[in-house]
Amino acid sequence: MDPMLKWIGGATAALVLLLGGATLVSHLRDAPEAENAPALEQAIPVDEAALTETPEGATDSEAEPAATGGDTPPTPAPSTKEQAFVVKRILPIEGPIKYGEWHWDDEGVPDGPLVVTVDLDARVVSIFRNGYEIGAAAAMLGTEEHPTPLGTFPIMSKERHNVSEKYGNAPMPWTLRLTHDGVAIHGGSVVENGYASHGCIAIPDELASRLFAVAKKGDKVIITRGETMQLGDSII
Repeated sequence: MDPMLKWIGGATAALVLLLGGATLVSHLRDAPEAENAPALEQAIPVDEAALTETPEGATDSEAEPAATGGDTPPTPAPSTKEQAFVVKRILPIEGPIKYGEWHWDDEGVPDGPLVVTVDLDARVVSIFRNGYEIGAAAAMLGTEEHPTPLGTFPIMSKERHNVSEKYGNAPMPWTLRLTHDGVAIHGGSVVENGYASHGCIAIPDELASRLFAVAKKGDKVIITRGETMQLGDSII
């Protein structure tokens, strides 16, 4: 994979296998019936306080940075406000991201604003802090009948132990709610081919817990379809 070019939703496209039969829809989304989604122009606050809860037994992805000719990459310096949303690093992930696969590496990344990108074509979620990609995974998304919406959404609320009353109390832990009608990023589901959501963005629990710990109310989630970015491009 050319590390200079990436899907805006992650380091590479998710591996999507074509299976016969009807798509199974998991019971994921929970929400009160809705008011309109929040304004999209809200700025991202930079809050030094961050939750640190991580589930017992969770382990980081085994993905390691690609070799760079034996040179050790320098520790990144803090960015200016203008540089905080410029792509400075893409995780060196080999090949397509498979369902259930996740990656996390925030070692040495300076503090800064968090942005989550989701690409509906690549079916990949990517997490940037201060312009450095620190997390990525294949995601389970909505269907044509219950689509995951396009746009830029501030995180409205965080709910550690959320359940879906609308769908039989299905667990939705580490919920980051994006709209009043229930679209959210959350864990609690097996992310695998042949399954879909009712519009939510479901990611592996191990990544959901880490994202929940560092995300703050007001951080932006950008949902696109098929857009790409290069190193040096603006994320927002």
